[in-house]
Amino acid sequence: MHGPALSGWLLMVLCGATGAYCLLRTRDGTERERRSARAEALMGFGMAAMAVPAALLTLPEWTWTVYAVVFGAASLQAVVYARGGGHHLHHLVGSLAMVYMAVAMAPGAHVPGGGHTGHAAGAAGGLPVLTGALLVYYALYVLRSAGQLIPAPPHAGVPTVGGHGVVRRQAWGARPELALACRLTMGIAMFAMLLTL
Repeated sequence: MHGPALSGWLLMVLCGATGAYCLLRTRDGTERERRSARAEALMGFGMAAMAVPAALLTLPEWTWTVYAVVFGAASLQAVVYARGGGHHLHHLVGSLAMVYMAVAMAPGAHVPGGGHTGHAAGAAGGLPVLTGALLVYYALYVLRSAGQLIPAPPHAGVPTVGGHGVVRRQAWGARPELALACRLTMGIAMFAMLLTL
């Protein structure tokens, strides 16, 4: 990823932590929830690896091809599951965005209208229209996700504590607000990474 080293470090840590939490979520829930958590873990770890500052590690040229192939395969899988709608459509957009960034950041790549690209050269490029469309998508996604994190008032008749006044605790992997926070984090990180193109 191109840009200041501090933002690369922050993105790497945030995306890595998000990927790790999503990996924990693969142990619980329905098959659909576990599949979604696996896709999100792949996205988190992939974004963390892509955000590694160049000062820390200069990635080999073939790395960008691996990113494109892995996320191209993830895109194909998302197409299969996207027929059911829901969050898999977002996985499809995210996987395709990762392929796009990998192609745009590959050394020696030239995207028409985007100027010179290449991670090693320190310059980035891409199609301004496609980058702009993805930025708009992720900005709206982040705003929508942030709005969903606002707590709803407790429903009448739903107990908030267990027997004898003890607050019930859910397993880490079964907390929907944490899953949503992870999605929000990855949306913000994707937005930040697209800004560098």
